[in-house]
Amino acid sequence: MASKRIQKELKDLQKDPPTSCSAGPTSPDDLFHWQATIMGPGDSPYAGGVFVVKIHFPPDYPFKPPKVNFQTKVYHPNINSNGSICLDILKEQWSPALTVSKKACVKGSVAPSTAGHCYDTCM
Repeated sequence: MASKRIQKELKDLQKDPPTSCSAGPTSPDDLFHWQATIMGPGDSPYAGGVFVVKIHFPPDYPFKPPKVNFQTKVYHPNINSNGSICLDILKEQWSPALTVSKKACVKGSVAPSTAGHCYDTCM
């Protein structure tokens, strides 16, 4: 079921690509490991930045959230020093109704936020 869902999300991203990011498998033979590139929002301290993110889908996706990790160093209250993202929607608030295009990419994970703080104990 996971690979079928991931294929659908990939097709949806290709059909209607977001303007501020791109995402897809790192290898055509492995749908479970993706790389995303997020452009820093123009009206933020991240303007002009290009942020690389690794996304790993678990075998029981979409019932378990993907692991999302910034490869580019970024200072943000919701990203710890290892690049792990501390958002409830990627942990206890995950829902199978969420998709990578809706949450991990389009929402602009690097947009300025004061909601919550990230510590080295996150994902």
